[in-house]
Formats: sequence, C-alpha cells, structure tokens
Amino acid sequence: MYGSTLRAFFACAFLILPMLGNATQYPLSITDFAGRQVTVEHEPQRIILQDGRDIMAMALLDRDNPFARLVAWNNLAKKQDIATWQMLKTRWPQAADILDMGFSDKGNVDLESVLAKQPDLMIAQLRAKPALTDSGVLAKLTALAIPVVFIDYEINPAKDTAPSIDLLGKVLNRESHAAAYSAFYRQHLQAIAQKTAAIEPKAKVFVEALAGNTDTCCFTHGHNGWGGLVEGVGAKNMGSELLPGASGFIALEKILSDKPDVYIMTGSKRGNSQVLPLGLAVSQQDVNAQGAKLLQRAGISQIPAVAKNHVFGIYHHFYNHPYNIVGMEYLAKDIYPQAFADLNPDATYHAIIQQFTQLPDADFVFSWQPGN
Repeated sequence: MYGSTLRAFFACAFLILPMLGNATQYPLSITDFAGRQVTVEHEPQRIILQDGRDIMAMALLDRDNPFARLVAWNNLAKKQDIATWQMLKTRWPQAADILDMGFSDKGNVDLESVLAKQPDLMIAQLRAKPALTDSGVLAKLTALAIPVVFIDYEINPAKDTAPSIDLLGKVLNRESHAAAYSAFYRQHLQAIAQKTAAIEPKAKVFVEALAGNTDTCCFTHGHNGWGGLVEGVGAKNMGSELLPGASGFIALEKILSDKPDVYIMTGSKRGNSQVLPLGLAVSQQDVNAQGAKLLQRAGISQIPAVAKNHVFGIYHHFYNHPYNIVGMEYLAKDIYPQAFADLNPDATYHAIIQQFTQLPDADFVFSWQPGN
C-alpha cells in the first residue's frame, strides 16, 4: 500500500513539475524592444493596449478570452477594420464595454480615465515610444509604477514579431502558448528565406499602402511596415530607397521611371469606400470591382508592372500584425510566383486560427489579382 501510494505521489509530482517549470516567476525583470529594463511585480491582470491590433496577440496567449484582462485599449478595429471588430464583439460581447481610450501614436489620451481603471501593465508598439515620451505619458506611468512593455511588429517586422510574442508570453505567464506560435512563425519564415536567398536578381517592389485612401498617389512605407515585410521575403522595397523617413508619398512619375517589377496595393474594409475592401466577411465581387477602379486611376495603367498584370492586392493590416507571416507569404507568392507556386497563405491563416486561438475561423479575402 505504502509503495503504491509513494509511486502515485511521484507520478503526480512529475506531472506538476513541468507545469511549474513553464510558469513565469514574479517579480520578473525583462528587457523590452526599446532596450528598457522593466520589472513586472506580479502576473498582470489589468492590461491596457496602446495599439488595438495587439488584441490578436492576446488571442494567441489568453486564448479563451483575449479581453479577459483588458481594462482599456485603442480600438483600431472599430475605426479601420469593421469586419474584424464585428467578429470580435460577437465572439466576446464584453469587448464593447472596454474603455476605448484612444492612445494614439501621437500620445493623445485622456490619461486620467485610463488611470481610473487601475491598470497594472501597458503593452505598446515601439513606434509609439517617441510620442508617448514627448507627451509625458510614459513618465507618468513609470512614476506610478505601472510597467510599460514595448514590442514591435512594424519597425522590423520579420526580425521582431516572433520574439515580441515570446516576450509577451513571459510577461503574461503564457510562455507555452507563445512558444507554440513563435515556433510555427519561425518555421514558415525560414521556409521563405531558404527559397529567396538564392533568387537573383531581387525583384523591385512598390507597395501603395491603402491605395485610394487619398486623392494623391502614391503613399508607401520605407524599411518599416510593408517595406520591412517586402525585404523580409528577399525583395527590394522602392520606398526604402526613396523615402527619408518611415512613410510618405512617392510621385507617380518616379514610379513610372523606376519601373517596379511588382506593384502591390493594400486595403481593408473601412468607412472609405475607395479602398480595396480586403479582410474578413467581404465579397470577392466587391474586391474585384474596387480593384478595377483603382487601376483606372490616371497613370496607374502605364506602370509597367501593372501593364504586365504584375499587380496584386493584400490585406492592409498585416503591416503591423502578429500574424504578419501570412502577409509575407502572400508577398512571396506574388513577387516570386514560380518559386512559391505551392505556397498556400490562406491555409497558413486558417492554421493559425485553428491551432493557436479560439477566434472564429471566418471567411476572408486577404489577396487580390485582376482576372482571378
């Protein structure tokens, strides 16, 4: 009897030990993506999101309910991606009651209303650090011993996205969930890199971000955002060569003279009906119709890549998104179609949703090409 009881005890102990080994030990000291030393005293339970798209990271980590620990956020989906917002609030109705505090990249926020929610952690994107510093928000939170952890999917997306998820997993005591997704991410990124490393010459790509959002063509990104994703799949991003900063406009005449090999337009379903309505719960017919209109803008059809039908549309929000590996797979397939003929980015997105989240596996249209 005693021997069997002892064996049972050790069997239980060996089952418990791995769980204990994976648990985050607090207080926790980490280095965030701004190079700051941050101490998190206890497992965060009242979180604010400076960038609402990080709810998709929370969906990887707090899978049962990514809103469970949120007390305030910048609800970008409601403003810029209405189908995603509809999906989220239908799945988790409490999302509609969480304070939308604005927390813009310019640092604008009603800080007192946020502090009234008694947060114990803010998660912020690295690109917002200058604004949060200049506005005094970062100093105020630091003075109140509310840790701020900067992560990054935009400034250097191919390099920083998986490590950012790993860091959040540690901070939020969800290391195993984070490790599962980041391993998947790195495997898919490595598969792209292995093929593009040998491709010469590298394709020259122009990305018109949110094509049709303004009357002036053509807004694009430098090394960050879509530029970083293009470079992450082994291609040359024209915006990186032509822009002095992170984003800006390139004259159509310059695009015509520089002759990109591939022309990509990004879009999402938002209030502006002139943009490609890519995303969840959209009509392929509507995407086709709007894409055709965008190609009819003055001068666009004269771009050699467009004339050769080397023109594509991709869901805009992948430029700053923890699932941006899907965006990179669309880019790889569009830029190097022969090398990636068997690549299926749609399947990759479904796999992320099914294997690593409790998000609904909804219908979507994330990519477009004329005639397809």
